[in-house]
Amino acid sequence: MKWRRTALSSSPPHLPTPGLPRRRVRDATARSGGSSPLIVLLVLLVTLVSPFGCGYYSFTGASIPEHLSTIAIPLVEDNSVNTLTALDESFTEMLVQRFVRQTRLRLETDEASSDALLVARITRYTNVPTSVSGDEVATLNRVTISVSVDYKDQTKNADLLNRSFSAFDEYDPAGSGGLSGEQDAAMSALTKIADDIFTAATSNW
Repeated sequence: MKWRRTALSSSPPHLPTPGLPRRRVRDATARSGGSSPLIVLLVLLVTLVSPFGCGYYSFTGASIPEHLSTIAIPLVEDNSVNTLTALDESFTEMLVQRFVRQTRLRLETDEASSDALLVARITRYTNVPTSVSGDEVATLNRVTISVSVDYKDQTKNADLLNRSFSAFDEYDPAGSGGLSGEQDAAMSALTKIADDIFTAATSNW
């Protein structure tokens, strides 16, 4: 008796895809666009680092014109009358902290060589009581500081910001150490002004 040899297929039998038929699965992928996670990530990165308008946008929200790379910030002039010391140095450091360390601008010591120039002057300082006790003793004092600012684009000889800023803070002259309480209030007022200057100078682009 002769036996016939049956040919066996080396590939497994075709199994239908669970759920949708194979053709419908391909159609569903085509409708979704087939976007891979890598493409989506690249799009997000390009969006974050690309310039907005004519300026450079940092993660702090500061927008700097693209052609500006350096900035000079000379020592702040203190033209006010007060009993505190080193207000000029403290405020200068506040401006450097914001314009240099929170943006891509580099600090330039030579004013004539810098792309941008930021000049600030403390023009007014007052310390007056705002609350008095029954025996005519001040229980709350208010420190108010005014600063004028001139922020200039020296490459185009254009004014970027030219205005005055003012802020205040209060302290208890009896309960907070007198002069140290006034110092803290003055630093708080200057911090508010520095924030306002930085916002005004970097949000118009």
